[in-house]
Amino acid sequence: MISLLIGRLIVLCAKRAYLVIALFMLLAGVSVWVSVTHLGVTTDTDKMLSGKLAWKKRSDMLGALFPQKDNLLVAVIEADLPEEGRATARALAAKLADDHEHFNYVRLPDDTPYLNRNGLMFLDAKSLSKVLDDTIAAQPFLGALAADPSARGLFDSLGLIAEGVKRGQANLGGFQTALNGFADNLQAAADGHPTPLSWQRLLAGNLTDLAGRYQFVVTQPKLDYGSFQPGGGASASMRAAMKDLEYVRSGNVHIYMTGEVQIDDEEFATVADGMVIGLLGSLALVTLWLTLAVHTWRVIVPIVITLITGLLLTTGFAAVAVGTLNLISVAFAILFVGIAVDFAIQFSVRLRGQHPTQTGEAGLEEALFKTGEETGHQILVAALATAAGFLAFTPTAFLGVAELGLIAGVGMLVAFVCTLVLLPALLRVFRPRVDHPHAGYVFMEPVDRMIRHWRKPLLAVFAILAVTGAALIPGLKFDGDPLHTKDPKSEGMKTLHLLMANPVSSPYSAEYLAPNLDAAKAMADRAAKLPGVHDAMWLGSYVPEDQDTKLALIQDAAQILLPGLVVQTRRPAPDAAAVKASAGTAAAALGGILDGLAANDPLRRIQAALARLANAPDALAMQTNDTLVRFLPAQLDTLKDVLSAQPVTIKDVPDVIRRDYLLPDGRALVEIHPSGLMSSTNALHRFVKTVQPLSPEVAGSAVDIVESAKTIVGAFRTAAISAIVMIAIILFIALRKILDVGLVLAPLLLSALMTVILIDAVPETLNFANIIALPLLLGVGVSFNIYFVMNWRDGVKFPLASPTARAVLFSALTTGTAFGSLALSHHPGTASMGRLLLLSLGCTLLATLVFVPALLPKRAIDAE
Repeated sequence: MISLLIGRLIVLCAKRAYLVIALFMLLAGVSVWVSVTHLGVTTDTDKMLSGKLAWKKRSDMLGALFPQKDNLLVAVIEADLPEEGRATARALAAKLADDHEHFNYVRLPDDTPYLNRNGLMFLDAKSLSKVLDDTIAAQPFLGALAADPSARGLFDSLGLIAEGVKRGQANLGGFQTALNGFADNLQAAADGHPTPLSWQRLLAGNLTDLAGRYQFVVTQPKLDYGSFQPGGGASASMRAAMKDLEYVRSGNVHIYMTGEVQIDDEEFATVADGMVIGLLGSLALVTLWLTLAVHTWRVIVPIVITLITGLLLTTGFAAVAVGTLNLISVAFAILFVGIAVDFAIQFSVRLRGQHPTQTGEAGLEEALFKTGEETGHQILVAALATAAGFLAFTPTAFLGVAELGLIAGVGMLVAFVCTLVLLPALLRVFRPRVDHPHAGYVFMEPVDRMIRHWRKPLLAVFAILAVTGAALIPGLKFDGDPLHTKDPKSEGMKTLHLLMANPVSSPYSAEYLAPNLDAAKAMADRAAKLPGVHDAMWLGSYVPEDQDTKLALIQDAAQILLPGLVVQTRRPAPDAAAVKASAGTAAAALGGILDGLAANDPLRRIQAALARLANAPDALAMQTNDTLVRFLPAQLDTLKDVLSAQPVTIKDVPDVIRRDYLLPDGRALVEIHPSGLMSSTNALHRFVKTVQPLSPEVAGSAVDIVESAKTIVGAFRTAAISAIVMIAIILFIALRKILDVGLVLAPLLLSALMTVILIDAVPETLNFANIIALPLLLGVGVSFNIYFVMNWRDGVKFPLASPTARAVLFSALTTGTAFGSLALSHHPGTASMGRLLLLSLGCTLLATLVFVPALLPKRAIDAE
């Protein structure tokens, strides 16, 4: 009855062809308008999981309480000298702070008056004592420079060193690093290439490295969600500000951009570019396969129009039902083309193989009726089963696949309607020839017979493969880290990888919101003692410990150093003659002690360079003066600042830091940072397993990644079982025999197990992007298998020689083309999706074309 009704519907649509086409074109036009005005795309991976999950609620709550930590655009500054980096960071921050159109706020997290003044107190007492002792030993040298912060003052001080060595009063053992630094710069200047001298490195030594090699400018841009790249305006503004900075122009400083905004914008650009190119490429190759499948443009054009129309209608539905596509659901377009084309190919190949008794339009209508009667119910069952496979994922907490399941599930029904309503109308207009002599592959009859002959050995081999795949399932690993699916070559990701070695700047952490500061301190103390934890930061972490001891050391040093550093009147800046005269005097003084110096003593190189500078051109002398002492006054001011440190309490921590750790109601945040790199899934899981026993309320990026992986795997497990049950119910209603249902489901399960083997062998890591291969595997496998089993029920003797096999082969080629375009994407997540889909498609095709003919009971061929 259903077959008869479908046949009559197809003939009716063919007779009312122009009305049907006009109606679909109208619907397509409305869909385009709805899509353009209402459909958006987001790259926010946080929105791929349900906000009702307990761990997601905690994460979202922290995001709402500390909004200044989200949606950041960060400039990472790498400089040859720390002073150049600091100057560049300050200059960039000043420019961006004036840009109220693109930025909510701009911060220098490591450069605040509070941290600069109290920096020494964050050292342990032993390290602090050594720094102060070295500085006190250099007191005469620093005092001379404070009075005359120029190359003249520097050269005069070097001359005094010679006098001290001559009298045996200078112990230079602790100053070798500084002297080598002077020697390098003076030699470069004498060679005609003066380079800036880092006084911070000379005076602070290895302490400079404790702050890391990067300076940061942290911004929160104003996002334009109406744009495909919401942070594009802010990024462009930051780049414009960068290029005009002095040290960027000179090449001494490089600035890189990263942060959530930058990475998301780059990711969408990569995904969108790949999707557009992939979709166009898919349509082109699909057209090629259609040419080989049906041989005439009079069928190809209707199929392509049907596909495009179905895609537009499905996109319109997505705009109404979902509104915003995510990084997974955005793939529905390519997947629709890859799967929906199967229905059109099945219909068209069968149509070309009809042998009507009439000619002309009557013959075409007769062929359309017979094709609908033969294949309509098969396509209906395939569409319902495929849609069920997708829709089973809709109720899950993994919203990324839930949206894809909804769109693709409805899309399969749309494809079915378009195939049986629009396609016949288009075929009636284009009037292709039917009664094609070679609709199937006659030469495949011997292969059919060979498969039947070797039936038992083949089934044994497939049984072994199934058992092997089942055994490998527990070893499958899921990588839930969204960073691993992003393009590692993008600027944002390359910059982020530079920062991962530093636990404080690493994107992985755990967070706990304590009821008050006392509870925060207790939690931080507990967390800091755990293995695998680098530190636990809370507001109190910004208050130095053991202040009495450290302040006593600083005050003792200040009594010795400050009188020489505080100068009422500095000497006027020297001219070229004064610089060269001072260089000559220092060279002469050092020349008198060369005999007593070791061969590798830096004073030898200093003496030689000074002698050359004494006779240098005036311009070079002045340029040397500028570069040698450019950063000296600032460093002397910094030294005076740290020597004036006073006792501080938690109340003295400035608001710019306080609001990152303390809420107005008294609740306090604790940030727990892991030690070591968290780039591997195992390391991340170990860290989360370590900190979660601290409290069930622990949240943070590391916890989110681990919990999201559990959620996604659980969602797929539940959805897969639901999909198989729903498919089985649909098949039972359609086929009404348990045996026939089993003949469809058995190759479906086999192809899944063979895919597991390939995942392990390649290997291919499962992630939140490519795991959608599972619903696709169900959808494609069900449709292919249904055709073969239903043909077997209808008495087809040679399944591989039938038009169905031809249609399945070209359907697989078109589907593989769509998946292959994903595999070529520059976006790692999308590419991994395409690779896994190709693997699963290959297994599905093998199961359909070899396992199914071997599995079918003997009445098919043996009756011949």
